[in-house]
Amino acid sequence: MKPASFDYVRAESIEHAVQTLARADGDGKVIAGGQSLMPMMNFRLVKPSVLVDINRIPGLDRIEQRGSRLALGALVRHRMTAADRLIATQIPVLHQAMKHVAHLTVRNRGTFCGSVCHADPAAEMPMMTLLLNGAIQISSPRGTRVVAAEDFFVSSLVTCLEPDEVVTEIEIDTFPAETGWGFEEFARRHGDYALAAVAVTMTRRDGVVSAPRIALMGVGEMPMRMSALETMIEGRELTDDLIGEVVAVLRDEITPNSDLHGSADYRRHLAGALTRRALSAAWSRAGVREE
Repeated sequence: MKPASFDYVRAESIEHAVQTLARADGDGKVIAGGQSLMPMMNFRLVKPSVLVDINRIPGLDRIEQRGSRLALGALVRHRMTAADRLIATQIPVLHQAMKHVAHLTVRNRGTFCGSVCHADPAAEMPMMTLLLNGAIQISSPRGTRVVAAEDFFVSSLVTCLEPDEVVTEIEIDTFPAETGWGFEEFARRHGDYALAAVAVTMTRRDGVVSAPRIALMGVGEMPMRMSALETMIEGRELTDDLIGEVVAVLRDEITPNSDLHGSADYRRHLAGALTRRALSAAWSRAGVREE
């Protein structure tokens, strides 16, 4: 299929982009990688009157260190995220997650920020942004605002972005070298959307869990940060029995949907099995400095 007709504007600056969106009166879309937007336009699921291309705006294709955080600009491609040295050494859980993202063509064009804005509940980037305490910087004709990841996602494919707003960058946490991490994902084929995935980080202090983070995707309408499970293991030795308790609580807390790829019960079972593996991996790595 072909998209409905639209106007095309190549933005020269963020100000130009947001002004164009404002003039579109809610009927404009931003394009950076277009790996989700263009298929939706081809199927006429979305029919914007104007497409605002931000690819020529300078300074948006950088990954920058800011103290204990990294900032990823709106034009940072998946391949850049996967190959970046800072991410590999300081956020290895994200480096591992990038290995599961789509296929070569998509990774070459798709962007980290674009995936977060698309808010697909079966995509890795929204979950990782939530896990890493992401802060989304947003520009509009009214100025700039920053939204925490937990407030950014509203429901499946829906965020708090207003029609005249553009995400310019996302800031995420880095970790000390001794941080333990685990990432587990299951898809029918490598690179396909996940049926479920789990990401875990933690440190080990005096033989017990400290500062755990647990996030899931593919088992709800949005990526999920599992704060109740984090509280369960904080300050305790992560034994097999405790992991079993966590898995049991997890399966009671989540309410996945059934679809043609798997029933709700199957996804619930799968999420528990992946969580068990991710917790075990994170515990085994915690306190060990990775080179």
